[in-house]
Amino acid sequence: MRMEPVRDGFFDRPTLELAQALLGMLLVCVTEEGAAAGRIVETEAYIGPEDRAAHSYGNRRTPRTEVMFGPPGRAYVYVMHTHSLFNVTSGKEGKPEAVLVRAVEPVLGLELMRARRGPVKRPYDLTNGPGKLTKALGITKADYGRPLTAPPLFIAQGRPAEAVACGPRIGIEGSGEARFYPWRFWEAGNPYVSRGRGAAARE
Repeated sequence: MRMEPVRDGFFDRPTLELAQALLGMLLVCVTEEGAAAGRIVETEAYIGPEDRAAHSYGNRRTPRTEVMFGPPGRAYVYVMHTHSLFNVTSGKEGKPEAVLVRAVEPVLGLELMRARRGPVKRPYDLTNGPGKLTKALGITKADYGRPLTAPPLFIAQGRPAEAVACGPRIGIEGSGEARFYPWRFWEAGNPYVSRGRGAAARE
């Protein structure tokens, strides 16, 4: 399967648009163990520094958020509850925004993903969450700051989402009004979506 990385220009768009444009694109990770890739089916936009749920809220600049202040199209990887979470930086330089990739549909390296994740009860449990997909693809904190336009970690052209749904983001109950913003996007009906119509469709 030939997978050509996108160019920098792909990421040069408003964050809410990028969160939707990423749906259907391929997230590819190449390691010493081999290559693995998943088609992005769920994302969340974080519009810091005005967004209370964003790590960069209030222009908070720390070693963890530093990459968000740079150009768009870089990997923002951080650890939460022992799981690495993968984000695509967005917004102009100096305006720290990002898009969290919440779920992917496996397209390459399925056996490698299974070996990394261990036994799962249902096929879609392999990559239907932000911590699950990074473990399956082999994305770690070491990927922090990588440009997403060249191996070993990159975004490639995939198959556009047939229908896009949106709703509130997940797990940000303590962030005030930010929890009401419909800034989570997913491919409607896809069983690998963590929550929403895709999750309902697989039951």
